[in-house]
Amino acid sequence: MEQTWLTVDELAAVLKVSPKSIRRAYRKGEIPVDRFCRFVRFDLERVKEALQAKGHSSSLVLPQKNEGQRSATGGASRRRAQRTRPRLGKTGASIAQTPRRKK
Repeated sequence: MEQTWLTVDELAAVLKVSPKSIRRAYRKGEIPVDRFCRFVRFDLERVKEALQAKGHSSSLVLPQKNEGQRSATGGASRRRAQRTRPRLGKTGASIAQTPRRKK
């Protein structure tokens, strides 16, 4: 049996998913990957077997939302917490207030 090595883009085209989904899946260990130096290649038969073993029907599923995490309603993003201590270093206003040194 001859192995055909596919790139991320080629595998994404065969499985009809985005390349980002392929990268996410092999980083999580959901699909087998072979590394040659810094390149990643996939054997289509091994990938299909791994997806069938995990219960996926030859396509990758979107990650499920965790019940503990809540997203902001209405598409609004959450604000970050304000800093409690003062900023270290000089800012533009504090630099302008300091007198210049005379030579």
